[in-house]
Amino acid sequence: MRAIWKGAVSFGLVSIAVKLYSATEEKDIRFHQVHRSDGGRIRYKRTCQVCGEEVSYDDIAKGYDIGGGEMVILTDEDFAELPLSTSHAIDVLEFVPAEQVDPILYNKAYFLEPEGTATKPYLLLRDALTDSERVAIVKVALRQREQLATLRVRESVLLLNTMLWPDEIRKPAFGFLDEDLKVRPPELAMATSLVDSMAGDFHPDEFTDDYRAALQEVIDAKVEGREVVQPEEVEEAPPAAIDLMAALKASVERARAARGEGGGGGAGEPTPITSARSAQKKTTAKKAPAKTAGKKATGTKATDAKGGGTKKAPAKKAEQAKKTAEKKATKAAKSPARKTAPRKTA
Repeated sequence: MRAIWKGAVSFGLVSIAVKLYSATEEKDIRFHQVHRSDGGRIRYKRTCQVCGEEVSYDDIAKGYDIGGGEMVILTDEDFAELPLSTSHAIDVLEFVPAEQVDPILYNKAYFLEPEGTATKPYLLLRDALTDSERVAIVKVALRQREQLATLRVRESVLLLNTMLWPDEIRKPAFGFLDEDLKVRPPELAMATSLVDSMAGDFHPDEFTDDYRAALQEVIDAKVEGREVVQPEEVEEAPPAAIDLMAALKASVERARAARGEGGGGGAGEPTPITSARSAQKKTTAKKAPAKTAGKKATGTKATDAKGGGTKKAPAKKAEQAKKTAEKKATKAAKSPARKTAPRKTA
């Protein structure tokens, strides 16, 4: 990695010299605009829409549109007079609990590496943040802009997360928030059961960018002159007005089946539905011995007595014997057909 910034973390009376590295990188496949017939790169000229002349970089300034076709032009001198800190410092303002920082504020992440003899104070700040379970709120001037940021620990390294300013976060002014809609308790219980059936631990390495992989395969096939294999299209069911409870129940069963738990629950965390089913199974299991005993008693009576009840048991045995014979005959009839398949293949 290449350092993109050098400065110091100002921590009370302590100054920690650090280098800044970008902690993330985009993996998107990028393309150039080219001429379809010969593959030549497309170039654009910087022209003025007023006079139509081509403009060099030296003659380009920044303009702010104030509406009505009017533009306020700002020069380099105007920007130089702004109160932007020119010192390469990361000023620690306060330490707050990590859960108080809304993740929506996070913008860009950078690794900090100690420089020179700053390793010991660097480790001191790192361990202090770890023990206190807090993050540092800091201000830093990056890319000609003052930014709010946090300092926290990730994989034993200080991580600088630049943040958006509060007025850069939009308000979700959606109409449904003003509607008086109520969720029924059975629906909530079923939805909670669905969440429980799909609960797990987050492992980022288990997820892949399937679109990027497929696009790379297309590019590789083009380079090697191979035929591009089209992925199978998944038919999407058209949206329909379905019963919410039925959809939730089907989703729960599908989630359990995907985890190998089966339709009647599994070994995961008990949910309202699985608990009820488990209780029902236990009750049924307790009643089963009584039924078995009843069958044995009936069988004994049928043997001893000579009434009409004694004829039912032999009749059932006869029916079972007939069914068994029919099954054996069917299997015998089908077995030669199964043996012919290897001969055709050979």
